[in-house]
Amino acid sequence: MRDSSRTNYLLLLLVVFGGFLIFGFSENIKGPAIPRMQTDFGLNEGQLGLLLSLNSLGYLLACSFTSALSNKIGIKLTGIIAFVSMAASGVLMYISASYASLSASYFLLYIANGMLEIGLAIMAARIFTKNTGTMMNLSHFFYGLSSTVAPIFAASMMGWQFGGGELGWRGMYLIMLMLSLLPVIPSLFGRFPEGDRGGEHRISVRGLLRDPIAWLIVAVLSFGVVSELAVGSWLVYFLEKAYGWDTGDASGMLSVFFLCFMLSRLLVGPITDKIGYTVSVMIFSAFSGLCSLAAIVIGEKGAVLFAIAGIGIAPIYPTVMAMLSKRYAGGVDTAITFTVTLMGIASVVGNLLIGYIIEWVRQLFSARGTAGSELLGLQAGYGFIAVLALLCSATCLLLYVRLRQRRELV
Repeated sequence: MRDSSRTNYLLLLLVVFGGFLIFGFSENIKGPAIPRMQTDFGLNEGQLGLLLSLNSLGYLLACSFTSALSNKIGIKLTGIIAFVSMAASGVLMYISASYASLSASYFLLYIANGMLEIGLAIMAARIFTKNTGTMMNLSHFFYGLSSTVAPIFAASMMGWQFGGGELGWRGMYLIMLMLSLLPVIPSLFGRFPEGDRGGEHRISVRGLLRDPIAWLIVAVLSFGVVSELAVGSWLVYFLEKAYGWDTGDASGMLSVFFLCFMLSRLLVGPITDKIGYTVSVMIFSAFSGLCSLAAIVIGEKGAVLFAIAGIGIAPIYPTVMAMLSKRYAGGVDTAITFTVTLMGIASVVGNLLIGYIIEWVRQLFSARGTAGSELLGLQAGYGFIAVLALLCSATCLLLYVRLRQRRELV
């Protein structure tokens, strides 16, 4: 029985770790492919923006039904459906002949990605009942690993020669997304834990809506994740426009950020288990925000601090997932879906705000000349990213106080 249990645990590890690895690839191979898609289909910027907006729409749609689906058919089958749907979207992208069919394929891909993110979070919460912070951070390390190398792999694969021509973006997407079938194999043989672990807090969506702690956790995760995602979107742009760096050097600094990010998720998990999840998020998010602010104040010589900030921002998402799995052990599926869905909405709003802040400050200080006003706008926009990390820490302090008053610290 012990050997059987150990084998099953290894199978589940393969599903979760492999799932996060595939998820990172599927999310981050689009960078080199987008310009090729634009050329092949003759897309303008508006059509390209609409195509990319399907990411958020598909993700949010998946958030709305994945928990209910897993409760109805089981998390095992839900995960398999997500993996198979990703592979199917790769086939459909390969044969897409029009903008409409490409958009439909992309939409399916991001519904599958949303299902997979929620599904993996639920799986991990059910499986990792011991050393939860360590195992959650380790799981997300695999996402960081594949995210780091995905653009490099994608760019290289598109240039491969196949059948007398280049593999291109179609072939690259087909091959990369077919890899999502690999975690299906251990999924078929693994036995997944049931949804209710018999925890103290059995919760419903209505209960979460009335729970101030749940809303504080949503705020903590939203501030932290928006800050995290914004670095990937704006760091290269900031370094190029503010300091005149070329694309190679700016992209290199972003790679250093992802390296710090990845290593942090690999190494800090035991720390979060030792000092507590709430305290961990409070400390690490403050570190990230202060590093980014210091980088802005120091100027170009302090640019490396933008990358070092990745050490602090990396543990926030997996540690909050660990926090949810402990606090809402009896209703973790519902708690994760509630929190991540609201976080997704906040992510859309957050990126819009950064762009508008840059534009508003630039116009406000236009009297200083184009170069001066542009620099101030960029500093304000990136400063907002740093402030989000500090707000994450401040909100976590409020959460810490409320939980300590209730003697429910995690």
